[in-house]
Amino acid sequence: MRKRSIRFRLTLWYAVVLTAALALFGGLIWVSLRHRLMSEIDRDLDERARHFESYFKAELAEDAPEGELRDELNEFSQALPSSSYVAVRGSSGFVFRYPAGAAAPESGARVLRRQFSAHGEKFDFEAATALADVTHTLDLLRLLLWSMLPVVIAIACVGGWWLSGRALKPVQALTAAAHTISVENLSGRLPRPETGDEIARLTDVLNGMLARLEEAVQTLSQFAADASHELRTPLAVIRTTAELAVRRERSGEAYRESLQEIAGESERMTVLIEDLLTLARSGTTAAEMPMEAVDLRESIERVCAKMRGLAVLREIRITARVEESAVISGNRAAVERLFLVLMDNAVKYSRQGGEVTVTARGGEVTVEDAGVGIGAADLPHIFKRFYRADRSRSSAGHGLGLALAESIAKAHGASITVESVEGAGSKFHVVFAARAGVSENLQVARVH
Repeated sequence: MRKRSIRFRLTLWYAVVLTAALALFGGLIWVSLRHRLMSEIDRDLDERARHFESYFKAELAEDAPEGELRDELNEFSQALPSSSYVAVRGSSGFVFRYPAGAAAPESGARVLRRQFSAHGEKFDFEAATALADVTHTLDLLRLLLWSMLPVVIAIACVGGWWLSGRALKPVQALTAAAHTISVENLSGRLPRPETGDEIARLTDVLNGMLARLEEAVQTLSQFAADASHELRTPLAVIRTTAELAVRRERSGEAYRESLQEIAGESERMTVLIEDLLTLARSGTTAAEMPMEAVDLRESIERVCAKMRGLAVLREIRITARVEESAVISGNRAAVERLFLVLMDNAVKYSRQGGEVTVTARGGEVTVEDAGVGIGAADLPHIFKRFYRADRSRSSAGHGLGLALAESIAKAHGASITVESVEGAGSKFHVVFAARAGVSENLQVARVH
């Protein structure tokens, strides 16, 4: 079944509603006019009856003979409209009818009947008038309404078609502009009509959506380019080392050095790929990151134990202060990876002989170091993928650690923020929504 256009449907509905409205309007006019005409006829008949009754009583009071009374009543009735009918019947047998010999009113006439008393005798009075003129007027009006209704509807449909076309013209412009926007041209925007109506608001919403899509595609493209760049370096080293090793005969020690270099680059590439996969999984469904009850104190203790070796090599002291235990709903491996990233950064960029402090209070965890710090210009960007700050902080890594930490935090409904002063150290805050608080006031201070 072929779908009709909005313009066609608008015109059709406009025609249907207008037809119903005009039919109702015409019907009300016809009924109102008929009621008004009938009311005027009834009022006129009532007035005739009162005048006739007064005259009849006055003539009856003069005790005139019946013949003379009929002549007076006949003369009085001649002043009435030609279509009038008047009849009087007395209880004593007196009968008067005007016009003389006229039959009783037809069913199409308007009739007024009443009784009155005069000189101790009851009289039945009947007055009537023909409705031919009224019926002719109403029939003419009905014919006029029925004949003009199709003409008005046709004119209204043509006008509705034109008006709907004018109203939908901005939509056609939006459609034409939307056809020109593609993945290769996401910078294009839809023309906004300066009407301030629903179409203008829809245009603003669509342009906002296009801006977000453009930003997402740019981020994805930049991410793919950065990932390719980061993977290209270790692959090039591995290939170059292997080609040099097999180009000519070498000693066993030279082969061993080449294999060690290949193994180191392979390990570096493995870490990079694992970080990329973790970033990809952190934005997927909960089924790929199963949640369970995680005790933050236990997770912090395990991470501190893992970081002990690196800290000892750099002569850095790690201090953990867990003031209050808290259980959250999360993925244990991901949560520990989050703490591992923050502590690895803290140890890596701390000065030799310095201290890294991990503080946990309920669902809030703070990792603080007294290292080189982060410049004010770099702070807004440190959670971006592959972003590296100044030279002091770019000596190692791929720029994925903090992006990975933020992604894990968001997947757990947590927030992660940073405070840093260049040359004085950094402080990272992670706030989880604790599922169950265990107020044990442990006041544990552990030095590794």
